[in-house]
Amino acid sequence: MIRNVLSIAGSDPSGGAGIQADLKAFSARGVYGMAVLTALTAQNTQGVSGVHLVPPQFVADQIDAVFADVRVDAIKIGMIANAGIAEAVAGALADRRGIPVVLDPVMIAKGGAALLAPEAVDVLTHRLLPLATLLTPNLPEAAALLHQPVATNRAEMAAQAERLRALGPAAVLVKGGHLDSDESPDVLATADGLYWFEALRVPTKNTHGTGCTLSSALAAELAKGAPVQKAVAIAKDYLAGAVAAAGNLTVGSGHGPVQHFHALWKDCE
Repeated sequence: MIRNVLSIAGSDPSGGAGIQADLKAFSARGVYGMAVLTALTAQNTQGVSGVHLVPPQFVADQIDAVFADVRVDAIKIGMIANAGIAEAVAGALADRRGIPVVLDPVMIAKGGAALLAPEAVDVLTHRLLPLATLLTPNLPEAAALLHQPVATNRAEMAAQAERLRALGPAAVLVKGGHLDSDESPDVLATADGLYWFEALRVPTKNTHGTGCTLSSALAAELAKGAPVQKAVAIAKDYLAGAVAAAGNLTVGSGHGPVQHFHALWKDCE
């Protein structure tokens, strides 16, 4: 049976991040993708130049419409933008427990633009984190959620992962891509302990949408029934291949997108 996965996130018209990346990742991982829009952005590989928010009630209406007709096997939550939308999403999902939820706390775009209002951080922390099966912050996002300095080493990463898990998510994957080293380790905190996932840093500027892509791949694997630790291993391997093949694309002059279909488009290399 083909699983159905819902993304609740913002749009990227250049196709590298947001719901466009989510739907590509869903397809590449063999699940049927659906999308609820929280925001429209004007952006490309060079940055974000504008954001148009969807009214919170209409975000909730979109979620309700999907659930009224379609079986949802997993949910990925990305760009939430403000406190009102965070409340609307939390309210729409509060009575729909038992479905795996991957929460990617999108707060800052690759080019530095803020994608989450400061007043929304506490709402996200108190209302959405407890709904999450897996929280996937990068180092700046983990620090912002905890109101702490950004982690600079593995010990601090592990400590922040544990503190975030204490806020309600069943598991937390803190991504180490912002570490100043040749390695890019991630740490997974679960009820059973800590697990490290090692990776060498790929020398490329084409990393637009990596967080969106990873969280969507994770949601796809959870929808297919994989336990969290296995889902992380599969999703990270998929993302590594997508980043490694990013040079086969010619999209924009800034931070280019990853190649979501690297395993399928062999004749296009």
